[in-house]
Amino acid sequence: MGIPDQIIFFVASFALALLSGAVLLPLLRRLKFGQTIRDDGPETHLIKQGIPTMGGFIFLIPLALIGGFFALKDRNLAALILTTLGFGLVGFLDDFLKIKRKSKDGLKPKQKMIGLLLVSACFTAYVVTMTEVWEKTVIPFIGLDNPISVPVFLFIPFCLFILLSYTNAVNLTDGVDGLAGSITMIVLVFFTVVAMLNSEWNYIKLFCSILAGGCLGFLAYNLHPAKVIMGDVGSLALGGAVASVSIMLQMPFILVIAGMVYFIENMSVILQVAYYKRTG
Repeated sequence: MGIPDQIIFFVASFALALLSGAVLLPLLRRLKFGQTIRDDGPETHLIKQGIPTMGGFIFLIPLALIGGFFALKDRNLAALILTTLGFGLVGFLDDFLKIKRKSKDGLKPKQKMIGLLLVSACFTAYVVTMTEVWEKTVIPFIGLDNPISVPVFLFIPFCLFILLSYTNAVNLTDGVDGLAGSITMIVLVFFTVVAMLNSEWNYIKLFCSILAGGCLGFLAYNLHPAKVIMGDVGSLALGGAVASVSIMLQMPFILVIAGMVYFIENMSVILQVAYYKRTG
């Protein structure tokens, strides 16, 4: 019995991510692409000031190279990769402006949301016009044999909501060294196992195993104390990836369970911000 494809892709992506990090980190330091920390946050976060950012390229490079090769013959795989890179591009612009201005502020909130909405709209348009994914939605614990039918006029805003909410959820989760990368890797491995249940999901299995391997390679540089921060280029890309995969699997609600840490982390942020605004 040969080695399963998903393991080969995982290991290959992991190795390429390690190599990418070894090349990228010295370059980021040379260019002085350091993290900018908010001065109104916890004092413990100030030690991250100047740590190289945009480390998300460490796992996006293997995805683009390995996944891109197979995407030439699979439009669904290409859609997942382009969507992930699209969200990553919005994050890159945000990171770059922060570095250029030497400020904690990059894109304006409205600009950032427009960028995320544009990428979400493109993916949603693809799903609705080029696939039959939108016709059925699986509810957790009810089973694959009992999906519900969702009218297209409801699916479109729901799809946009899932994409926008989870890109921002992973973005907020990235505040702790290794958390966003490790949690997302676990979610991607889970989706890889789910995709093994149906041969029509081979492209999802390929996509998730490549990105999961890349995340593991990134964690070698990002676990506390972090040598590099993934930045918005990484966190927005990962959020878009898990959201788009859940939609293609027709299981967007599964993220409530598989991505529980995202939800808890976001509730924590919301409560802290609300308390800070109320008490100063």
